[in-house]
Amino acid sequence: MNVSLSLALNDDQLDASQDTQQRQLSIAVSAVSDTGLGDGTRNAPLNLCLILDHSGSMTGRPLVTVKEAAQSIVDRLSPGDRISVVAFDHHAKVLIPNQTVEDPEQIKALIQRLEPKGGTAIDDAMKLGIEELAVGKLGTISQAFLLTDGENEHGDNQRCQQFAELAASYNITLNTLGFGSHWNENVLEGIADAGGGSLSFIEKPENAVDVFNALFTRIETVSLTNAHFLMALSPGVRLANLKPVAQVTPETVELPITQEGELAVVRIGDLMTQMQRTVLANLYIEQLPPGRQTIATLQVRYDNPAFGKTELLSENIPVEITVTDHYQPAPNPEVQQNILALAKYRQTQIAETKLQEGDRAGAATMLQMAANTALQMGDENAATILQGSATRLQKGEALSERDRKKTRIVSKTTLQAPS
Repeated sequence: MNVSLSLALNDDQLDASQDTQQRQLSIAVSAVSDTGLGDGTRNAPLNLCLILDHSGSMTGRPLVTVKEAAQSIVDRLSPGDRISVVAFDHHAKVLIPNQTVEDPEQIKALIQRLEPKGGTAIDDAMKLGIEELAVGKLGTISQAFLLTDGENEHGDNQRCQQFAELAASYNITLNTLGFGSHWNENVLEGIADAGGGSLSFIEKPENAVDVFNALFTRIETVSLTNAHFLMALSPGVRLANLKPVAQVTPETVELPITQEGELAVVRIGDLMTQMQRTVLANLYIEQLPPGRQTIATLQVRYDNPAFGKTELLSENIPVEITVTDHYQPAPNPEVQQNILALAKYRQTQIAETKLQEGDRAGAATMLQMAANTALQMGDENAATILQGSATRLQKGEALSERDRKKTRIVSKTTLQAPS
């Protein structure tokens, strides 16, 4: 497996007469096979932990469908893959210790025994899940599915964030699934973002199997892990001070930057063969002389678990721009689409902040802007949901928990139309 890396600026020309100019650098990265094709085959065993809420609020159809969804995932595991299951109510326990998949029917039978009871303690469950994944981490792709339908009433939300960051440092990816309408979107989004995974919304019990399987299909294409961008900026070039780097696909996430000597380093996590990760870096460039200029160089550092190799390096690629005395704007439409996706996310974030402050009018205005941005992108599903939330606020109505969840999800990704 190798890395495919492509770079594009929102405008690859600069005005030679201007002092400082801003450009957005789009960085698209994925895993490719040695033949150069993303054939979708996983090249290392999967090490999967299912962390399942079976609290009292899951009584009836919710828990039935979650067990069905978990069992459907067991059926999709291959010989050599590893599985563990942690179940939690107001306490957490290891239902199935980390093991290779040798008897799927026995594993499914243990999952079937889960009964609803008690409250919710997410952080204790995360701790056990990380410990189980650590057992089988060597030479595997380590992933967790964390499902809950409620608030972390018996736990500590800050501890959840700390465990998510710890998991990422161990090269373990945490994916979160919110079931129903009463889970805390701030907590589950924070876990997924810090843990390098995705946030999914299971709106109705009958959607559980489909959502679990869609997420499994995605992680099946993970081939390289623990990927970082290493960016060397040329003299006179700097990253923006506020929110300098964000991932825009497959989900929108603000990304932190660390420094390693002169390098700006951004962790992006897993690399997939069937899905690109696209990141936007916000650059400020001081006045440069006319001609073709290199403003940065970029490469990817990554691990290949199939061969037990760590800190591999991709080719170092220059970022070039043409400085001209006869500047005419020439925006790149693909990069512009990424800029709109980030704008949609940030506008929705501002709307949520205003709503928390009691400013419904301000929140409605920002949601209206986000809806318009979604329309510019051609994301009609998001536009409909965002416009609906804006309209309700304009009428003086409160947003339901369902409205808030849908608004959060469509701000982060492109929602597919229901089939």
